[in-house]
Amino acid sequence: MDFSGLINDFGPLTVSGLAQGAIIALFALGYTLVYGVLRLINFAHSEVFLMGTYACLIVWGWFGLNQDSAAPSVGGMLLYLAIGLIVAIIASGLTALAVEVVAYRPLRRRNAPPLAFLITAIGASLFISELTGVLTHRNQRGVPPIIQAKPLLTIGDTTITNLQLLIVVLALVMMFLLDRFINASRLGRGIRAVSQNPDSAALMGVNKSRVIGLVFLLGGLMAGVAAVMYNLKIGVTRYDAGFLLGIDAFAAAVLGGIGNLRGALLGGLLLGVLQAYAAGLFGSQWLHAASFVLLVVILLFRPTGLLGESLGRARA
Repeated sequence: MDFSGLINDFGPLTVSGLAQGAIIALFALGYTLVYGVLRLINFAHSEVFLMGTYACLIVWGWFGLNQDSAAPSVGGMLLYLAIGLIVAIIASGLTALAVEVVAYRPLRRRNAPPLAFLITAIGASLFISELTGVLTHRNQRGVPPIIQAKPLLTIGDTTITNLQLLIVVLALVMMFLLDRFINASRLGRGIRAVSQNPDSAALMGVNKSRVIGLVFLLGGLMAGVAAVMYNLKIGVTRYDAGFLLGIDAFAAAVLGGIGNLRGALLGGLLLGVLQAYAAGLFGSQWLHAASFVLLVVILLFRPTGLLGESLGRARA
């Protein structure tokens, strides 16, 4: 254990962990939204994220951008970033809707047991991942330098880059918009009503199938934003990029309180920081092991997570 290294690099590790945690938090929102309404875990959500990582790369490639391209100007950076976000959001959102229509809706109509949903979600996840692997020959794909990480702010020995700040701020903005949508809009009230009591909501005229489709779509939109931020931060993607990050996101959702939007944000940021500390203390090979040990410890004392409150009872 390298305590001196952790202490010396405490600031940089914290900032790096917050940036990674912001990506995990956006990813985790999809898990917590679906669970809040269906009480099921959508394990195909990792591939919803995966489609977003490839979609923005494909579109950037149409503009002649690749990993060897020169960094664009500020105007070009903003344009390519906006286009990448829009395309990734659309791709991930449509993938999430397709998963709901193909894998979940037929089972709901037949009143299938929860185990059937779980198996179907895993099957859909493997199918999309393996299909992507076949189409890409299982090669990783580099990301063009849309944004070059440059020092933006220095506090003591800690330097915050423009990319790190963008990731954290964008995650907070998206979380705020989603929270406002769920708590203040008519559609959001429908989501909370179905989450709290599906039968009563149906009697009040709420279309359950439409609400479930909306929940999948919203989770896909958040995953699309996370996908672009992941590409910019990591610099490469491949057919199984969503697998391990999906496990982290699921752990973050459980850590914050599965079914709680703000819990997903808190859990993601906390998990990202703890992983960074674990990497600094034990080495990067222990990064995931240490974070999951902490998850187990927290759940032993608080099984509902840090903010264990259901989506249906969420307060503004």
